[in-house]
Formats: sequence, structure tokens, C-alpha cells
Amino acid sequence: MVFGEGNPETDLMLIGEAPGEQEDLQGRTFVGKAGQLLTKFLNLFGVAREEVYITNIVKCRPPGNRNPEIDEIRTCYPYLEEQIKLIKPKVILCLGAFSARTILNLPEKTPISGIRGTVQNVNNIKVIPTYHPAYLLRNRKGEPEFQKDLELALRLAGFIG
Repeated sequence: MVFGEGNPETDLMLIGEAPGEQEDLQGRTFVGKAGQLLTKFLNLFGVAREEVYITNIVKCRPPGNRNPEIDEIRTCYPYLEEQIKLIKPKVILCLGAFSARTILNLPEKTPISGIRGTVQNVNNIKVIPTYHPAYLLRNRKGEPEFQKDLELALRLAGFIG
């Protein structure tokens, strides 16, 4: 089980979809290539990954690294809800479609490209959907939009002016 890591008193929580192979092996969130890219983007703004809290919707790696299924999301969601209650973030940055659709309670086929960069309000928490860093590894042209979304999240959480 890969629960999450970072500053439990932060105002910014980043939520991905599920652990990958490296996360499963190390028991840590976002430590593979996508995690390294995420860390790089945080560092561009002078923020260390230890300053935010990073977790996933699903806490265990789906077999074959497939997308999480609805029953897996439902099973893990109470853990995520508890994490959100304990951390009390002002801002959640949803990394990818599964995270955004789950947190924002959107239909299954809602594309991330149609909602990324918008600021939603869920239980008095600002929620910003954006691309998953793994997507950026395959599609570098999404990086400027991701950087803009991350900057917005960091600004709303008080990390940058």
C-alpha cells in the first residue's frame, strides 16, 4: 500500500490516480519518471516536494499498471477522504483525469483537456484539475499548460506571490 507523503500541515495536496511500479517497489508516491518530472516542476517555483502532500486516489498498484477500476476507486476513497480531512488543504491539484473525475464527481468519460486549469470548489477547498505528469512524459506539448496549472495551485495555496 502506498498511502502518501509530504507535509501534513501544507495548504496544497496533489492527488494522482494510483501507484506505478517504482512507487509499489519503494512504498512512496511519485518516485518514478513521472514523479521526477513533478519534482522538477515544483522546483521551478522554488518548492520542494516535501513542502506539499502527495497521494493517489487508489492506494495499491493495479495489476499490469492498468487504469484503476471503479470498485478499486470506491474501496480506496474513504482513505483519501480521511487524508483530506486530516491535511485540511486549501488547494487540491488533481493530477490526471481519474483524480479529477473522482474528486469533482464527474462522469467517467470527462476528458481532462476540457476541465484542466479551471478552479472548482469542493467542501471549501479549491480544486484544480491538470494533466498527469505521466501524460507529459508522452506528450511534452502539455507542459506549458501543466506549469500554468501548477503555478495557479501554488499561488492559491500561498507558496508564491
